[in-house]
Amino acid sequence: MNKQRRQFIEARLEKIALAKEDLEIALEQEQEAFDNMPEGLQESERGEAMQESIDGLEDVISNLDDVIETLNDIVFFK
Repeated sequence: MNKQRRQFIEARLEKIALAKEDLEIALEQEQEAFDNMPEGLQESERGEAMQESIDGLEDVISNLDDVIETLNDIVFFK
């Protein structure tokens, strides 16, 4: 891979890492909000929707970890 393409990917990699950090903050906030709900509300439709959001964010973050790892392997020839 030439220097220009490597730099292009590195720049995108930084943006993906920043997006992942932002999503981790959102996940922490959603998890905290869920944990602070009374148990009865956690089991309500609203609580279940929040839990689905938490699960979805966890999946996205995990997938971004895989993307970041793969791009690092490409850029840095690991």
